[in-house]
Amino acid sequence: MTDVRDNPTFNRFELDVDGQTAIAVYRRQGDTLLVHHTETPLALRGQGIGSRLVKGMLEIARERGLKVAPRCPFVRIYMDEHPEFADVRA
Repeated sequence: MTDVRDNPTFNRFELDVDGQTAIAVYRRQGDTLLVHHTETPLALRGQGIGSRLVKGMLEIARERGLKVAPRCPFVRIYMDEHPEFADVRA
């Protein structure tokens, strides 16, 4: 279970920590999520929040049978370093 949530109204995944929200912005194209941008509030950087966000997003995508096309360099690097999510990569 993850505390990452999909907010389809804003086309982003969100993770709340200490009253702030880290986000991963996507555009859905069929069964693929094109993830363009991730952003972690400055006060939360360096704590692994971005990695928690991406991991949760990938787990949600897998549960929903979706693929992820990492357009954001952070997401691309995370996926390169975590081959357990190769099945989710578009």
